Amino acid sequence: MALSFKPLTKTTWRDFDVLLGTYDGCKGCWCMHWRLSFADWKKQQGEGNRRAMKTCVDSGDVPGILAYEEERPVAWCGCGPREWYPRLNKSLVTKPVDDQRVLSVNCFFVDRSARGKNIQLAFLHEVSRFAKKQGYKVIEGYPVEPGGRRLDSTTSLVGFAKAFEDAGFREVARRKKDRPVMRKDA
Repeated sequence: MALSFKPLTKTTWRDFDVLLGTYDGCKGCWCMHWRLSFADWKKQQGEGNRRAMKTCVDSGDVPGILAYEEERPVAWCGCGPREWYPRLNKSLVTKPVDDQRVLSVNCFFVDRSARGKNIQLAFLHEVSRFAKKQGYKVIEGYPVEPGGRRLDSTTSLVGFAKAFEDAGFREVARRKKDRPVMRKDA
């Protein structure tokens, strides 16, 4: 499958809206989970989170990258400066390893039609190019290691450690058995 990638901007908002909207914004998240307190995220789950993400995009932020098969959006990767995601700092699993400025990779969503095609690995290579263009020296992710168990769609949104490893990331911390913190130089 030949993929192309575009950053999420005002120009590509409609593609993001269609992709995630087909799945109710990924259970109402709209990739706002790490940006808000749990109470705020829950309170505005659904249309409120969609509007909040639209506001981020309209402000000029680029909160991630879309993948396309031909001209059809088939996947999403949420990424941006760690400081955009205050909830990462509150989690024992994802709290900062050090004070380095990092591009945080925190969400993957793949349309059912494109699953099982190694899109996470392709995204991680694209994120490396994106991070370099943005002046980042370090990319960080918080994937899961399934350990042979079948994961629900929510748990797997953070990505799989194997894809990160295959993309050249290395483990830098582990605070929970199945959740390494992984990094790669941009």
